[in-house]
Amino acid sequence: MAARDWAAAPLSLVLFTILLLHVRADAARTRDGSEEWGYVEVRPGAHLFWWLYRSPHRVDSPSSPWPTVLWLQGGPGASGVGIGNFEEIGPLDTELKPRNSTWLQFADLLFVDNPVGTGYSFVEDEAALVKTDEEVGKDLVVFLRKVFNGRDELRQSPLFIVAESYGGKYAVSLALAAVDAIRAGQLKLRLGGVALGDSWISPEDFVFAWGPLLGDVSRLDLSGVEKANRMAEKIKQQIRDGQFGEATHSWGLLEDVILAASNSVDLYNFLLDSGMDPVSETAAVLVRSVAARKYSNYLASKASTANSGDLGSLMEGPIRSKLKIIPENVTWGGQSELVFKALRDDFMKPRIAEVDELLSRGVSVTVYNGQLDVICATKGAESWLQKLKWEGLKNFNELTRTPIFCDDAGATKGFTKSYKNLRFYWILGAGHFVPVDQPCTTLKMLREITRSHEP
Repeated sequence: MAARDWAAAPLSLVLFTILLLHVRADAARTRDGSEEWGYVEVRPGAHLFWWLYRSPHRVDSPSSPWPTVLWLQGGPGASGVGIGNFEEIGPLDTELKPRNSTWLQFADLLFVDNPVGTGYSFVEDEAALVKTDEEVGKDLVVFLRKVFNGRDELRQSPLFIVAESYGGKYAVSLALAAVDAIRAGQLKLRLGGVALGDSWISPEDFVFAWGPLLGDVSRLDLSGVEKANRMAEKIKQQIRDGQFGEATHSWGLLEDVILAASNSVDLYNFLLDSGMDPVSETAAVLVRSVAARKYSNYLASKASTANSGDLGSLMEGPIRSKLKIIPENVTWGGQSELVFKALRDDFMKPRIAEVDELLSRGVSVTVYNGQLDVICATKGAESWLQKLKWEGLKNFNELTRTPIFCDDAGATKGFTKSYKNLRFYWILGAGHFVPVDQPCTTLKMLREITRSHEP
């Protein structure tokens, strides 16, 4: 961006480069205090990067304090600071233009590159990478303690953990660890609830949903469905036998079966072929070592930035220049392959029991799912939900859904129902990345979950 004529730059870019009040080795903020970012060393040699935005629409009252949303991206190895922020819900899009559907309308936003090794986060030695979701939760509690405990304005704001895809497994592990830390007096914050968006809570239920779903919508014929179901049965047995690494490998092979039999259906939106979605015209690539081949991160970017046209260039160019504290030897996403590889043996483990425990402890749990998703299909989410042992499930099942509307035309945009501390949203017309596909519906949902004021 050195050659840009700043005198002619759009207002959003001028604001974006606001002067810093101060910069330390591990933290910085804008002059007006609307943004903060920094590093937390959660363990020796393990560093998490975070970025906090304070909403300009903030309205506080004793009965309804302004919420904070902690966004957890999936992958494993996908960057919340990059993808969630600039591709989905942050104040600016990948062209650094204001996003009309930013979640800042109803909450402050806290992004974190999680687990260590993701995005701008890094480890000094590969041995410091996490190998289980529980380890992720412990690291995130340390992160929250260091960010929240010393900030009164954050401590008074209810924290809502909102996750996408594999991030749902992080979210439930974090929430349980946070409840324990709060009760022990170690973590000083108010947990508002957990929202699981198209979340990989039960891999077994999802792989069994793929064949029937794609058969129902004509992307697979009977032969394709049978092949998918046979592979799903193999995965089920591997999970039952505790062969989780082998199940992860078989999951990759099942994707190959699906892609071959469907002529490359987009696993994140069954109405499309792979690569057709406008959000992923320029795909960044992660390496899924366990399957010995590359796979698309889907949301990587269609960004046509002022520099060069993809999310990686945005993060390594103008964003890195703005932040100023990223170590010279750290490249955004440079350790993502290692993150996925380290979690290989945990990838196919279910987290249904953790959701059950959160409900039994009284934590508010929201599940939302895009109608067009395959990878975390609504069929699979409904299946794992029925495996809950929560005492309120029978009453929840007997309720009638409420339709969701978002415009004057009165078209149905989704459905929802809730009982006690469980809520479910069916989001119509959305694939895996619900805030991108249905921003109005998602904002309506966010306001209901957080009980936030109108701006």
